[in-house]
Amino acid sequence: MNILIFYQYFGTPNGKWSTRIYELTRRWVQEGHKVTVVTSPYEKSDIRATKFVERQEIDGINLIVINSADSNRDAALKRIYKAVIFSIISCYFALSEKCDIVIASSGPITVGLPALLAKWFRGKPMVFEVRDLWPAGAIELGKLRNGLMKRMALWFEKICYKNSSLVVPCSEGMKKGVIQKSPSTKTLVIPNASDVELFSKIESLPTNFKQFEGKKLFMYAGSLGIMDEVEQVIHGMKLVTNPDVLLLIIGDGAEKNHLQEMVSKEQLNNVRFLGIMPKVEVIKWFGVVEATFVTFKDLTVLHTSSPNKMFDSFAAGVPIIQSTKGWIRELVIESECGINVEPDDPKQFSDAINKIVDDKTFRDKLALNAKELSLKEFNRDLLAEKYLKALENL
Repeated sequence: MNILIFYQYFGTPNGKWSTRIYELTRRWVQEGHKVTVVTSPYEKSDIRATKFVERQEIDGINLIVINSADSNRDAALKRIYKAVIFSIISCYFALSEKCDIVIASSGPITVGLPALLAKWFRGKPMVFEVRDLWPAGAIELGKLRNGLMKRMALWFEKICYKNSSLVVPCSEGMKKGVIQKSPSTKTLVIPNASDVELFSKIESLPTNFKQFEGKKLFMYAGSLGIMDEVEQVIHGMKLVTNPDVLLLIIGDGAEKNHLQEMVSKEQLNNVRFLGIMPKVEVIKWFGVVEATFVTFKDLTVLHTSSPNKMFDSFAAGVPIIQSTKGWIRELVIESECGINVEPDDPKQFSDAINKIVDDKTFRDKLALNAKELSLKEFNRDLLAEKYLKALENL
């Protein structure tokens, strides 16, 4: 099978970004399929190009890199412009590149355009992957305010769902959002996953770990954007009095400066910013922490999220402290893989930290359950195989 994928943010573990498409497609290539990914050099990925359009190959995956680089630091209008440019140039490859099936991985929602053209003009089966519910997310976050643009985006979202042979949401919450818009659409939930193989290769301590030896380390590793609202954790750290407890923040984003100013203003000595680093280095930090944090702004659409940082934590056998109110909250209750807290209650954050520090037996039980989830429910190998079988049956 010859699979053509449109996805703006492709990256490998050598980069500082999600590796979902890389991990899926390299497994499909190993199964004997040909995969071509049309992508662009996202700021946090390791993909770069010297020409406006450049062909590359990574681990047998063919890349077509459109040099329209995106950054979450950019203003909304600039990001929309970059997304539109990527979509328009991608249309050429949708109409000319040899393929048997086409996948569009959203957001942004504009990535659906080339896949639609491949379906309408070439009769190719279209699969629409929903990594985030957009434009609902942009509307709830206040990034998309113009009435006409809202209506156009919502209309286009429906068009993508209705024309897809299969829609692949990354969570049950996203699936509900898809079905609300297009009840007859066939869906298959393939969440972001735990790379058990990658996390089994933690063979050394992180760089600069020595300065933290003897401390009880907690970690947030991910984007530092408005939607992530990492200040929830920092507010919780204000109430932590144990001098051995430290919060490590790994990542970058539009809110980083604000968070650093917040820590400085509050004179918090128990929070450290380690910057952004390749995933191959981040996994070493997962091996030395007591728990990690999963936070999002308290908006309905964000409670459907399928955050990579959570699956990485499971792969490392590390429990989570999380503040969302959707499917992840239910997962924590059912599987006992972490602790649920309210996003606006700093004391619950500090209580959760203290509970994990003070009760090693409790912490180790959560860790064991987290690892079990990574092996049995969120194992990338199993999910990649499930996804591939669905594609073969279209």
